[in-house]
Amino acid sequence: MIILKKQYITHRRFYLVVSILLWILWAGTPDDAHGQTISADSLKKDSLRKVAVKVQKKEAVALSKQYDIGDLVNTIFHPHKKPDSVLKKSSGITVIPNVAANPTIGSQIGIKAVAGRKLGNDPTTLLSVAATSASITTKGIIYFYINHNVYTPGNKWNFQGSLVAAKTVTPDFGLGIGRQNVEGTEADKILADPQRKVYTLKSLYFNFREKVYKEVQKNLFVGAGVSFDIRRNIEAKDTTNKMTPSRIYNEQHGLPQDHYSANGLLFNVQYTTRDNQNRAYKGIYADAGFRVNQTWMGSTKSAVQFTTDFRKYFSLSESHPEHVIAFWNWGSYLLGGTLPYLEVPGTARDGSFRSGRGYTSTYFKGTQYNYSEVEYRFPILRNGFISGVTFFNLQTANDELGTKLFQVWQPGGGGGLRVLFNKATRTNLCLDYAYGKYGSKGFFLGLNEAF
Repeated sequence: MIILKKQYITHRRFYLVVSILLWILWAGTPDDAHGQTISADSLKKDSLRKVAVKVQKKEAVALSKQYDIGDLVNTIFHPHKKPDSVLKKSSGITVIPNVAANPTIGSQIGIKAVAGRKLGNDPTTLLSVAATSASITTKGIIYFYINHNVYTPGNKWNFQGSLVAAKTVTPDFGLGIGRQNVEGTEADKILADPQRKVYTLKSLYFNFREKVYKEVQKNLFVGAGVSFDIRRNIEAKDTTNKMTPSRIYNEQHGLPQDHYSANGLLFNVQYTTRDNQNRAYKGIYADAGFRVNQTWMGSTKSAVQFTTDFRKYFSLSESHPEHVIAFWNWGSYLLGGTLPYLEVPGTARDGSFRSGRGYTSTYFKGTQYNYSEVEYRFPILRNGFISGVTFFNLQTANDELGTKLFQVWQPGGGGGLRVLFNKATRTNLCLDYAYGKYGSKGFFLGLNEAF
């Protein structure tokens, strides 16, 4: 009877969270999105298309004044060539050496391609983006991935997915947020790691993820999908003893030490009005959903997570819209079950692995985790070729020794430069230097904005 009561309470909480989520999204939908007749909807769509065409032409004029790497190449090698019309250049592919550096991976070399294109002729269709990369780093990491975020004409469907195969080397700083007054056994102190001692976890990693969204109202999508996260040959290295945070966590939760699978179903709701997927000047992006890991799908343990991703962009100037204040909040919360150690949410564990600049990946982590960042983006050169950013972030997590979510916060921040690679898709080369606590700092290099 007690077990049934606990299950009943768990299910009530689950459905309560779902109901609240759907109510918030419904309430946040513009009033004119409800109860429209077909004729009114058609008129609205025609009006939106006309507005979109005007905006597109206005943006084309602004883009013609900008200068990117392609213009630089033409200036050097084809000085007399007439530039292509920006109106025709509605898509672009950028292929570059994948040179990167940050404290997690060390120095990286490889090749990377980023593509952007609007599908169909409807001017209201959002930009579809895709990327692929193969690289190797000085820390022994070998990484290959393909990912995509595709909107069909008129935004009727949205497909998001990725495929990853990698040999990874992950720095591990234990569980929690670095709370100093940790009490308990020796194992408890190692797991919470308040001194931020670094351990190393090596493994083979394979991931396949695909989500399909259907537009149900203007800018509002409902979707579902699957995710398979597989780790093999996990090795926990420590020169002093066998008491590493990962070993302690696995023993406490009944998990294998050298392998696991976290396979589950995804259920999401998405709302988006941002004007570009790579570098938004305005709009909102919000995504919330559940991940349900299931043993019948091959998952080592069952688990239910609730994840939120919210981004808001404020353009500060109509004549120079690249003056932007951007806000980001990302959170992941375990509602029930058990997560493998390397699947516990934390620093840089968001979908693009870009959160927490100033710290290495998973520097802080917990089964309940929340991250916030604000960034100011501004032009430096009038032609847009060079611009800059400053940013500040905060992260918080729980641990298994009584520290609650939002009880302890850890800050990070820094600044950087942007080099415009492709003005049609707003693809930037990002060079950032960031600081955190415990002497953590580093140089972060990559393509496209962190969020």
